[in-house]
Amino acid sequence: MRTRTLALTAAFGAALLATAALPADAETAARTAAGVQEGSVGAAALLARVSSCSQISDGKYRTDREAPATVPVCGKNGAVFWKADLDVDCDGQVTAACNKDTDPWFQDDTAFHTSGGKPLNAEKLPYVVVPSAGGIWDYASAGIKGGGVVAVIHKNKVVYAVVGDTGPDKIIGEASYATAKALGIDPDPRTGGTDSDVTYILFKDSKASPIEDHAAAVTAGEDLAGKFLRNN
Repeated sequence: MRTRTLALTAAFGAALLATAALPADAETAARTAAGVQEGSVGAAALLARVSSCSQISDGKYRTDREAPATVPVCGKNGAVFWKADLDVDCDGQVTAACNKDTDPWFQDDTAFHTSGGKPLNAEKLPYVVVPSAGGIWDYASAGIKGGGVVAVIHKNKVVYAVVGDTGPDKIIGEASYATAKALGIDPDPRTGGTDSDVTYILFKDSKASPIEDHAAAVTAGEDLAGKFLRNN
C-alpha cells in the first residue's frame, strides 16, 4: 500500500501542471517522477480482495452473444467488480486505429463525452464499457457513473480506466483499444482481446475529472485502490 507525504503531493501537483503539453510517454514519465505510478497498488493485493463474490446482480451476464451466462456482478465495500473477458471497443472519435475500416462494428459516439462534449478517444483513453441498465443489473443504482474510476487487472498488471461507454444489457467484458494495449492485450478490434482473466473493479461514487484525462484517473485510482484495500 502506497503512502503519500506533503512533499510527494506538491511534487505531483507541479508535474500535473506540466503534463498538459506533454505527449503520452512524457506524461507517464512526469507522473512517475512525482511518485504517482500506475500499479503502485499491486495487482496481487487487489485480486486477493476480490477472490470471492457476494453477488449483487439479478442473474449473470454472457461474455459474448453465443456464450452461456456465467458472470455475476459482485459487491464489496466501496466497489463492484466482475471477472470476464476483454472485447476491444474502438467506438468514439475517428482515429487511425479506430474507424469503420479497422473495426466493422465501429460507432462514432460513446455514451459519455469529454469535457468539451466530444465522444471519447478509444485509441488514446483507457475506458471500460458497462452493460446498459436492464433486468440483470443497473450500474447507476450501484453508484457507478460516467467517468467513474475502474481498476482493470490482467496478468499482474493494473491499469486505471474510466467508465466511458455502455453496451448490450446482457453482455459484459469490454474495454477500449487503449485499455487493451496498456494491459499487453492485442488491441485489434477485429482479432484482439482476450477470452478470460480480466478483473474489473469499479469504485463507487468516483469520477475522474476531466473524464478524458488519464492522469486524473491514475491519481484518483491509486487513492481509491488504497482505500479499497484498507476497507475490505
